[in-house]
Amino acid sequence: MDLGSLITRFRAELAKFGAVGLAAYVVDVSIFNFLRFHGGEGVLFDKPLTAKAVSVAVATTFAYFGNRYWTFGHRARTSFRREYVLFFALNGAAMVIAIGCLWISHYLLNFTSPLADNLSANGIGLVFGTAFRFWGYHTFVFPEEIAEPTS
Repeated sequence: MDLGSLITRFRAELAKFGAVGLAAYVVDVSIFNFLRFHGGEGVLFDKPLTAKAVSVAVATTFAYFGNRYWTFGHRARTSFRREYVLFFALNGAAMVIAIGCLWISHYLLNFTSPLADNLSANGIGLVFGTAFRFWGYHTFVFPEEIAEPTS
């Protein structure tokens, strides 16, 4: 495959990744805000980290299927179990990034408003986590080719 084709395919993957990510972002932010603020004080109003963990878990499942079957659908397939576990592990690391941003803002800097929580978790944390996820999915979860086992 020539360089132009590789660049075109990379751009297509990046665009699809962005579209899936945007949809997963909507799922994540919607669930987070519902859990924290539905009816004024949601069921997890006093537990912003738990709310974020739940919203990320649901959004991650959505994103796995979007990325597996659309973004990286042309790539080699490995077992569902391997991909899903690795996908969740990388998302777990990305969630730690987002929760870390939220923790710093909410508890260390004492910025506790709904806007501050959203900016730290769903803004700053999202940017850092997204870059990490694309690299991880592209490199490890949905590899270009399956490595042959060595004897």
